[in-house]
Amino acid sequence: MVEEKVRDEAMQIIGMFEILPRLVVFDLDYTLWPFYCECRSKREMPPLYPQAKGIISALKEKGIQMAIASRSPTSDIANTFIDKLNIKSMFVAKEIFSSWTHKTEHFQKIHTRTGVPFTAMLFFDDEDRNIKSVSKMGVTSILVGDGVTLGALRQGLTEFSQNHNTIEKNKQVWRNKYSGKAASSETDKD
Repeated sequence: MVEEKVRDEAMQIIGMFEILPRLVVFDLDYTLWPFYCECRSKREMPPLYPQAKGIISALKEKGIQMAIASRSPTSDIANTFIDKLNIKSMFVAKEIFSSWTHKTEHFQKIHTRTGVPFTAMLFFDDEDRNIKSVSKMGVTSILVGDGVTLGALRQGLTEFSQNHNTIEKNKQVWRNKYSGKAASSETDKD
């Protein structure tokens, strides 16, 4: 019941935006679930944050691809939990491995696998250092406090839309400044 209500609210939030990301990437620990998986056992049934499943379901229903980027040293436990939670099929890419690169390596692999440009991605994570490094790649990145929530989704889609509009304005300025002005003045003389 709660999951359906959250999904419906998430669908309404997503519907408010004309410009949507092509790919939404989630961290796992303290973003989709409230623990570090290396501190858990594969035998456990893991919980998701209360709004996570509804948000994932809404994104899937809206046709937005999703991926996972996790620096977990226990990818076996993470993958077992993803299976147990029945969310494996929701993700087009799962990059779960230990790394010192603050997720930039994860995003390079996700980009290679999906072909989605960094500027068309939205990322949720609970660690500021990951947010900062991935943002430098052009990914709209949102820091979450207590897991992914409807508020974080709204913030992410708002910032993504603003970033997209800024990129488009900059492209237009660049086109006007550097593209056909010289060529068009040549054709005007004919």
